[in-house]
Amino acid sequence: MDSENTAPTAHIPIDLSDAGKSDLRTQFAALCYRMRRGKPEVLLITSRGSGRWIVPKGWPMDGKTPMQSAEIEAWEEAGVRGRIHPRCLGLYYYHKSVPGGADLPCVAMVYALKVREVAADFPEAGQRKRKWLRPKKAAALVDEPELAHMIRKFDPARAGG
Repeated sequence: MDSENTAPTAHIPIDLSDAGKSDLRTQFAALCYRMRRGKPEVLLITSRGSGRWIVPKGWPMDGKTPMQSAEIEAWEEAGVRGRIHPRCLGLYYYHKSVPGGADLPCVAMVYALKVREVAADFPEAGQRKRKWLRPKKAAALVDEPELAHMIRKFDPARAGG
């Protein structure tokens, strides 16, 4: 069959009925952005534990696609809603601190989310700070080199928006 005539692969919800969060060690993240004066700004939030600058991310959610999980995390952690782009921007590796001492090695899949709404009241509003920055400045604040590279090179036109 000619590959140009085939339909794109559908996003399939994840089935977590027999898996624990720590079994997967995969998270889904949202690179939230807006356009100001024709240039992108990226939204960073602080982590709840250490206060480091990060992007919203979380564990897979039963019955949700990776991009839907990223979209939900953007709302819960950063209080933003918008249009999520279905193509993954890339992956980054990090260690997640968990209760009990042992850090979990994690890989986060990142999806761009063009922000259309910023709420003052959202689920984790009292637990995090938010900051809009140009990509170069945002990249300098995150600890993960692969995420920093992704942010620095972020191009909304290539992300679909």
